Amino acid sequence: MSVLDTLQSRAAAQPAHIVLSEGGDPRIIAAAIKASSEGLARISLVGETATLTDALAAAGAAPSEALQIADPAQSELTAGFIDAFHALRQHKGVTPEKAAQIVPDPLVFAAMMVREGHADGTVGGAVATTSDTVRAALQVIGKAKDAALVSSFFLMVLPEGHASGREAMIFSDCGLVIDPGSEELAAIAAQSAASLTALLGDIPKVAMLSFSTMGSARHAAVTKVSEAAALLKQSHPGLASDGELQFDAAFVPEVGASKAKGSDVAGHANVMVFPNLDAGNIGYKIAQRIGGCTAIGPVLQGLAKPANDLSRGCTADDVVHMIAVTALQAAALKEST
Repeated sequence: MSVLDTLQSRAAAQPAHIVLSEGGDPRIIAAAIKASSEGLARISLVGETATLTDALAAAGAAPSEALQIADPAQSELTAGFIDAFHALRQHKGVTPEKAAQIVPDPLVFAAMMVREGHADGTVGGAVATTSDTVRAALQVIGKAKDAALVSSFFLMVLPEGHASGREAMIFSDCGLVIDPGSEELAAIAAQSAASLTALLGDIPKVAMLSFSTMGSARHAAVTKVSEAAALLKQSHPGLASDGELQFDAAFVPEVGASKAKGSDVAGHANVMVFPNLDAGNIGYKIAQRIGGCTAIGPVLQGLAKPANDLSRGCTADDVVHMIAVTALQAAALKEST
């Protein structure tokens, strides 16, 4: 069974209620039909009732218990959401009148469904920008109480039969935190290790990446990574982690054995933590476009409840994959509380 099939199988075994904020997009419609019909998750589509009913009918489907429509203009939840949003944001100058204008926005309404316990997670960004999607998640759902920050990762699924024998890895942070300090970098690494376990059920091995391996170069940028690696070992002594490591030392067993003798992580890492957003964003796109990896993300971590972003160039299958990821995040959250 492929990694993507396993993701969907694990999500279906503990189905969640996922709300899709951009219900009118054809890719979202197709993904919602597939996810609900295969028992991957119970889906709510945010949008105007008549429009979405017609769109579902054109695709050979209809609203059901597993595939519902959430229309902010008609929902019995809207009035309560307006009151709750006003209470949440009044310290930022949001009046009841302003809340009534903001809450019907699909991104905000979907996030309110999650915040208020009417859904387990939300997915958006097929139409909206990343900044708008993430802003709604941060303002409405907010950071988890025990999280140092909100960060992101990509689940990188390697081509079938890859010469390395690997199937999947996590790359982080490739989409959100621009230039983390050493403490933030250690927190991103810990979050990413937990995300790997939640999604794949694997034991994480974390590599703190740099252009240096174990002191082979000296620079402030290297020091930041080595300090982050030390902080991670101090805060999570049971987590297999090492650094600083160059990517080849982290990924290729022979190179790891040569450059980082005695390391249990070198050559076997499955969580790659990049030193900044430049490196992470460039790295995942090279792996995707030249290496042929499937990149699922950016997936947000550190929120109080799951909310995730899509690429505006996503396919319906990409949306299905993100629904599965979000459902597994929701399941992991329930297990931890």
